[in-house]
Amino acid sequence: MKKRIAALLCVILPLALCAGCAQTKNEDALSRIKSKGVLTVSLSPDFAPMEFVDTSKEGQEQYVGFDVTLAKYIAEKLGVSLQIEAMEFSACQAAVQTKTVDISISGYSKTPEREQYFTLSDFYYAGDNESNQCLMVLKENLDKYTTAESFAGAKVGAQIASLQMNLLKEQLPDAQAVEISDLNTAVLELAAGKIDALCVAKGNGEAFMANYDVLALSPWEFTVEDEGNVILMPKEEESLCAEINKILAQAYKDGEYSPWYEAAKELSGSQAEPAPRNGGESLA
Repeated sequence: MKKRIAALLCVILPLALCAGCAQTKNEDALSRIKSKGVLTVSLSPDFAPMEFVDTSKEGQEQYVGFDVTLAKYIAEKLGVSLQIEAMEFSACQAAVQTKTVDISISGYSKTPEREQYFTLSDFYYAGDNESNQCLMVLKENLDKYTTAESFAGAKVGAQIASLQMNLLKEQLPDAQAVEISDLNTAVLELAAGKIDALCVAKGNGEAFMANYDVLALSPWEFTVEDEGNVILMPKEEESLCAEINKILAQAYKDGEYSPWYEAAKELSGSQAEPAPRNGGESLA
């Protein structure tokens, strides 16, 4: 009898364990986040004032900026702690697809490609300067690059898998598109004259110019339809998206966005110089 019971348990226990695994596997993202008590967020900290490195701090606290403040706000509203995973911009998006992280908040614009591969939040609004997409050039070349035609043949850098790269290819097809992974490294290349221009959000460009007085923004800007940024989540995570949208709506209603952005701009221009991320690649 004991052998029969033991044999029966050998069959039942693995099935029960598998059932438990399936239940965990099928648990939606919102439930998993609340269950583990941690929200993991990927971001690329080379995009001041949205996310950047405060070199006076260490550990998780070194990541600052509007998106970092937003991530903390979301985690607080969810009742969990925040774990930031800093990585290259394209890797941030891949981490969401593979569910290595729960979400990514890194100054994303809404694009058809992202709609296809991710669940996107409602818009949040960092500031008017984040909606303007510009080209940063050497101040000495400011008179040279004033129209779309003037960028024909120029080496223009844009971050891989970014809105800026899409805009560059669509609206400046005669320019030489240069793929970059790290904006801090690209700014050094621009200052050294190794590329002719760099695609940036206006606020991002202004943050760089506060630390590099040889740079300026071209008077010509890209035409952009969508305003605001979105948060990336894995596909079909509607419960998590609905909860995050509620939190974004509350932040907007309470007037949080403008103070967050102004504080991030002040910090990026005065206290925290842009610092290359580990593993930054040269364009040379």
